[in-house]
Amino acid sequence: FCDHLPLYRQAEIYARSGLDIDRSQLASWLDHVAWLVKSLVERIGAHVMAGRAVHADDTPVPVLAPGAGKTKTGRLWVYLRDERPHAGPEPPAVLYRYTPDRKGEHCRAELANFTGWLHADGYAGFGKLYEIAGSRHTALPLHGPPRVAEVGCWSHVRRGFHDEWTRHKSSVAKEALERIGALFDIERPIAGAPPDIRRGVRQRAARPRIDELAEWFDAQLEKLPGKSDLARAIRYARSRWTALTRYLDDGRIEISNNAAENQIRPAALGRKNWLLCGSDAGGERAAAFYTLIRTARLNGVEPEAWLIDVVTRIGAHPINRLDELLPWNWQSPATHSVAA
Repeated sequence: FCDHLPLYRQAEIYARSGLDIDRSQLASWLDHVAWLVKSLVERIGAHVMAGRAVHADDTPVPVLAPGAGKTKTGRLWVYLRDERPHAGPEPPAVLYRYTPDRKGEHCRAELANFTGWLHADGYAGFGKLYEIAGSRHTALPLHGPPRVAEVGCWSHVRRGFHDEWTRHKSSVAKEALERIGALFDIERPIAGAPPDIRRGVRQRAARPRIDELAEWFDAQLEKLPGKSDLARAIRYARSRWTALTRYLDDGRIEISNNAAENQIRPAALGRKNWLLCGSDAGGERAAAFYTLIRTARLNGVEPEAWLIDVVTRIGAHPINRLDELLPWNWQSPATHSVAA
């Protein structure tokens, strides 16, 4: 899962060294290890959902279906908590979940106990969370914040104009890209700064630009054919304006959902090598290992060293002290020896 090396390739590598291990045996070992560390996966998930802001995204996963040579499309979801961009004190963590389809009930069930800001794309499955809260495209309720507030992604907005510029070199698309790019330029110097500083900079530098952008978008819509791709790109942005501008008012949230997409990328790279999951159970197992390995990497922990130690110790480790084995709390065996 670190190096995107499927089991059949590992079996071939072992065979060249004179070690004959069938890949079904390797899969069985993976299954046992996944069972052994399941409690750590769930603790990482609880930590993610306890955050005030979560980034969410998903990607398709081919899965072997019953019947010779047939596949179906499962889904790998990612939920990320990362407070480092606003100097938050809590450790970063990422939770992966596999589901056999993309029904919205899956992400809503995962986020059932989450309260805060959700960075996500315009997927309708997330939309029902905001509709329940009354906050998708409207101002926040007068009687307090909603349970889940949508945070729009300016990178998604940008893509529509980028595609139009690539295809037709439209001057309108070019200006839109420049105006949106200026918003991202404002963000770079304040990455890692405390929330109050980030909010102050955004209010002074970004809000006037965004207000001007809204007026410019509306003016362009009056000139463009209603069914054109440019008009659709503008309507996409204007229909999500409340969610897209929410980041201006709180330094703890981001201008885009790129952080979640960065965590999806390893799974997408792996998919090119292992091609498909052998079953829904295999998808769930992959999600568990991605959770462990990517969370370790987010915390600067070498995944193999950590997992070797965890697998060795977890069977005898007191259940009420399992948090000691989480990547951000873990101490290497060398540290234990020095302490002893």
